Amino acid sequence: MPSAILSGRTVLVTGATSGIGYETARQLAESGGTVLVHGRTAEEARAAADRLIATVGINAGQLCAYAADFTHLDEVEAMARRVVEAHPHLDVLVNNAGMAAPERHTITADGNEIAFQVNFLAHYLLTCLLEPALTSDPGGRVVNVSSSLHRTGNIQWSDPHRTRRYSRLAAYAQSQLALTVFAADPRVTAVSVHPGICDTALLPLYAHEGTPAADGAAHVVRLCDPAVEIVNGAYYDRAERVDPAPAATENRSVQRLNKLASLLVGHTA
Repeated sequence: MPSAILSGRTVLVTGATSGIGYETARQLAESGGTVLVHGRTAEEARAAADRLIATVGINAGQLCAYAADFTHLDEVEAMARRVVEAHPHLDVLVNNAGMAAPERHTITADGNEIAFQVNFLAHYLLTCLLEPALTSDPGGRVVNVSSSLHRTGNIQWSDPHRTRRYSRLAAYAQSQLALTVFAADPRVTAVSVHPGICDTALLPLYAHEGTPAADGAAHVVRLCDPAVEIVNGAYYDRAERVDPAPAATENRSVQRLNKLASLLVGHTA
């Protein structure tokens, strides 16, 4: 078992039922942390927690299951309320949940392009709502699981839902760029990390083969460790800090994105 570097610390991992999210939850729990396991449904979240208890031997007291379907922003709000009530102090939020943009242009019930909402807007809203818990003590941090594909993206400010011209790769890249830009927001210390090309459901966007999800998760977990000093807005390619796309460090982009996101989620931060 790894050392208990996260003993006494509480971490919420979104999209923790499979892939990098599941492996991140496992490694965090093995390091002694209390892990809030998020899934799309209560059944999926509970099943992931049960699997960690049964197959890895994680103590049931270290795991809490939470559910919210990120295609419904009201579910994100409800989950955030439940988290803050049960855990008024949160040490780390790992914004990991993600999806490939579908072949066909798809709009959620909230009126947003689905990949933009699931990969970015839901995490924007969740982070804003969890800000009191993340900042209740110094040292709270957010780790955004982003992608090297953010470099190919651009945010269509006048048409963020890409109703005029839709391409699934462009929609996915836009969502990852937005998530990376959001890390530079000054409210909560946050970083972004590209975990490498891993063998997960998103692999077809990148390549034919990838490294195990556990390898990608290790890069995420490292950034959750309070002993690892981070700078707000920093971007990591696996273990190495590198410059993100220029847009991700422009103050104007951060402000514009904040304005756009708060409008789209109906939440004034």
